[in-house]
Formats: sequence, structure tokens, C-alpha cells
Amino acid sequence: MTLSAPATPVELLATTLFAIALLHTFAAKQFERLAHRHPRHEGVFHLLGEVEVVFGFWAIVLVLTMALSAGGETALQYAESRNYTEPLFVFVVMVIAGSRPILEAVMRTVAVLSARAGRDAAPLAGAWLGLAAVPLLGSLITEPAAMTIAALLLAPRVFRPDVPERLKYPALGVLFVNISIGGTLTAYAAPPVLMVAGAWGWDSAFMLATFGWKAALAVLVNASVAVWMLRGHLIARPGLPADEPPARRPVPWTVTAVHAALLAGVVLTAHHPVAFLGLFLLFLGFTQAYARHQDPLLIKEALLVGFFLAGLVVLGGLQRWWLQPLVSGLEPMALFFGAVSLTAITDNAALTYLGAQISGISEAAKYMLVAGAVAGGGLTVIANAPNPAGAALLRRGFLDESIGALGLLAGALAPTLVAMGAFLLL
Repeated sequence: MTLSAPATPVELLATTLFAIALLHTFAAKQFERLAHRHPRHEGVFHLLGEVEVVFGFWAIVLVLTMALSAGGETALQYAESRNYTEPLFVFVVMVIAGSRPILEAVMRTVAVLSARAGRDAAPLAGAWLGLAAVPLLGSLITEPAAMTIAALLLAPRVFRPDVPERLKYPALGVLFVNISIGGTLTAYAAPPVLMVAGAWGWDSAFMLATFGWKAALAVLVNASVAVWMLRGHLIARPGLPADEPPARRPVPWTVTAVHAALLAGVVLTAHHPVAFLGLFLLFLGFTQAYARHQDPLLIKEALLVGFFLAGLVVLGGLQRWWLQPLVSGLEPMALFFGAVSLTAITDNAALTYLGAQISGISEAAKYMLVAGAVAGGGLTVIANAPNPAGAALLRRGFLDESIGALGLLAGALAPTLVAMGAFLLL
């Protein structure tokens, strides 16, 4: 293992708070239960029970502690030194991808494709497309956009009150894992791939040939198993949602085209906040001008996800002192399993970013690091950047409107093993 300089007091503080935030994530569901038991303080408990609030909350504690110990200017300098492009991008792409014109276009496409399977099998086909086709589409429209669309598509089909939680958690695990690996068909859609693509010279052709086809096979297997498990709750029955477009006047194709063009523009300018924020302001103006063709935008959900990711950026920025020596000191096979394990407690893009800083890393180690990072991207809410978006949109389908960390971990184990097998054995 590569030796590193002793951790500074600030780094130790940040790591301690990071560990507390991680434990808080696993205990979030308990805070929601406390809110029901103690209505006098339910506001505080609801706040602490929001998974999307956890890392932002502890990041604020870190910055305030730094301000008290080292001065306000030092704390502000550190906060301003972080790169918040990813949280901003995820916020913008969630709002646009979740807008009515985009979602309605996807729903109608799914309805047309599902109808080919026959009336009785259409709900099965719709769920399968949401768990398989949309995650693979993430390689083109980016993973956060795919997560938003898939979550909104699956919410009325799979995450309904009548579906037991013992089936919802495996479905959620499949969605998170498939989104994480489904973005590896190109070099720009998955955050952990994006962190190394430029440094290592990996283009989309390389990603498709080296990772993409293996990921696609794992996605298809995971989605098929999940739909088979859910089959008893997806077969069309009276009183259940049908896989048909809502009975209201459709959005004009010109409005949908403008939304699609703005979404494409945001995706193409994903690394340039000034550009995609400008497009977002144009999007907001357009939705106001044609408000009759819109549903309420996902502003609250997207803001919470952006807050979560920004907190992760602040807290994660001081974890290099222990992460980088750990990553650089592992042999390729150990690196693969280490990356899968570490991804459960930190963002997978942070792991691959640190790997890109290691000089002389072998080609085998590069493959194992990225493969492990994306394979483990569904184990926890913090493992992959789009996961908080999915959690924010689907949590209402769970007991106490909260997703349990242990439930997600258990539900994601099997699809994670399938992904690991695909990257190791194929």
C-alpha cells in the first residue's frame, strides 16, 4: 500500500462526519417512524429522515465547524473550491426529463411496444422496458435522465401500494444496478466512466467493446428476473393501472420536440454549467409560455437530489487521504472486489477519479477498478449519482415513504452479483 502523509485535523473531522452521515443514511427510516410517534417534533424528524438531506446536512456541519476552528474565510474557500457541476447537471436534467412532454412521449412509446406483447402481457412488457430498455438508453441521454424517466415510468406499475415491499426492494435494486451499468455503452453517460475516459483515452467504441455488451447482457438478465418475480402483480386485472397513455389531450409534437431539443442540449453541454443553466432558464420560460401542456415540474425532488450530491462533494473532497492509498495498493482482482465494496460507502465516481490520479496503473487494474465501481453502483443510495433521484421519485411507494438502506442493500445483492459475473467471466 502506498504511504501517504498523516491526515490533517480537518481531514479527520471530515472523515468522522462522513462516517456519521453514512450511519445516518442507514437510520433514515427510523427517523420517519419517530416522526409518527412524536407528532410534536415531527418536522425535525421528517427533515432528518429525508435521505436526500443527510449528506447536505452533515456537509453544512463540516463547513460551520471549519469556520469556527479555522475562520470563516478558510471555510468559504474550501466550499468554493469544490466542483458542483454534477449536482447542478443532475438537478437540471431531472426537471427536464421529468416534464410532461418528455414523459408522455416515453409512456406512449412504451405503450406501443408493450401492446405488441398482447393485452395480458402488456404490463409485464412495460415493466421490463422500464427496467431494461430505459437503463440502456442512459448511455445516450446520461444516467440521471434515464433514472428520472425509468422511476416515473415504473412508479405506477411496480411501486404501487398493493405490491409487497419484499418485491419492491429487489425491483429497486435491479433498477439502480441496471442504471449504473447501463451507462457504460458510451464514454460520457456514466459519471465513474466520465472521470477516467479522458485521462485513459477511452472512447465510446472502446467502452462498447470492453464494457458495454457485457453490461447489456447483465441488464437483460436482471430485468427479466425482476419481472418474473413481479409477474403475479403485473398481470392485467380490473382496477389496476393499464399500460395506456392517460386519457387527456396529448401534448403537441412541436412542444415535445422543443423539450427534447433542450434535453439534448443539456446533455451535450453537461460539463459546462453556464451553458446548461442557460438552456434550463430557456426551458423554464418555455414551460411558462405553454403551461397548459405542462404538469408541475419536479423542482422540489430535483433540489433535494442536488443538495444531496453537493453535500457528497463537500464531504467527499476530504476523503482522499485514506481512499487513494487504499485504491493504489490493491492488485487488479482485489481492486475489483475492493471497488465494489467501497462503492457501497462512497460515490463510485469518486473512486474512479482517484484511480485516474494513480501513475503507472496497469490496463488490467483500470478495467477492474471501473468494472467494480459500476457493478457496485446499486448497493446504496450514495453509490451512484443518479440513485438519489430514483429514491426521491419512488420513496412514496414504500412504507413510511422512506427507503430502508438495508432493504436496498439486500435487494441489490443479486443483480450486483450478476453484473460482477458479467464483467469477470465474459
